[in-house]
Amino acid sequence: MHTGLLHTHSLLRYFVLIMLVVVVVIALQKWLGKKPYTGLDNKLGLYLFIFTHLQLLIGLVLYFVSPVVQFNAGTMKNAGLRYWAVEHISLNIIAIVLITLARITSKKMADDNAKHKRMFLFNALALLVIIVSLSMSGRGIIHSSLF
Repeated sequence: MHTGLLHTHSLLRYFVLIMLVVVVVIALQKWLGKKPYTGLDNKLGLYLFIFTHLQLLIGLVLYFVSPVVQFNAGTMKNAGLRYWAVEHISLNIIAIVLITLARITSKKMADDNAKHKRMFLFNALALLVIIVSLSMSGRGIIHSSLF
């Protein structure tokens, strides 16, 4: 079960990243070009929202069944264990909150330009947080025998 979830979580991150980059680029182009907020924009934001929350659900299951996530006296002293137990989940939850806020708050706005601006700013911040989290993951490499 753990291996299947881990592979699904790893594969789904590419869908999240691709959707996030697409939403950010399109929102920026339409915001600067003062274009209308279309049904396609809404659907792209919805798919990003869905993929992100699916990733969160799988990640939460992994968090509680993974042998890598440990809570003991040595966790905070070991960069790899600390990354998986604290930093990875914290940064990615922040990114998910930003993506969720972008979707929910932009839906309530009447002005199309404000919607594009909100989608761009919040999702670009989420992308930045995810990139920071991914850049930190190199020190989160744990010996493969734990998997």
